[in-house]
Amino acid sequence: MIVCAGKSERFNFAMPIGVGLINAAINLTQLCIMQRPKFLLFVGTAGSYEDYDFLQIVTSQGAANIELSLLQNQSYTPIDNVLLSAGDLVAHETLVNSSNYITTDKTIAKMMKTHKVGLENMEFFSVVSVAREFGISAGGVFCVTNHACPKAHKEYEANHIAALDKLDRYAKKELIPLLT
Repeated sequence: MIVCAGKSERFNFAMPIGVGLINAAINLTQLCIMQRPKFLLFVGTAGSYEDYDFLQIVTSQGAANIELSLLQNQSYTPIDNVLLSAGDLVAHETLVNSSNYITTDKTIAKMMKTHKVGLENMEFFSVVSVAREFGISAGGVFCVTNHACPKAHKEYEANHIAALDKLDRYAKKELIPLLT
């Protein structure tokens, strides 16, 4: 099953699951209960912690939920905050951090890179978490819209439409033929 966030990121080949960690987790859990897919593939946009170029396609099976306070040594967590999906649907190129916030500080971006995190996307940690709970392989295909910097939102707006078009073309050429 191919899923996407929804709202401004919809594809005719993907089921929308909602924007952000909570909506994605709730809606994807309901989908998995009702349809029990054999795999989950998330398709969406992502911000880069500087290693990836605008409109670059990046795949991953690794998700993280690393908050700013952890980077600043002001907190700890008793839960797994880095998850790797089982399966070989897509390659693990980089970890994708999920938070309900978009990074606009280059110092934070550099700190994320020290934790081997290369991208941020608001939903992917929920996708991998739900998939693991149901014993389903999961992966993500992302198109980079912005870098983690003060201009992040302007970059996102400037690249969003082109990123959606590139993801649509990529999915139709590379992903959907594998599924049929």
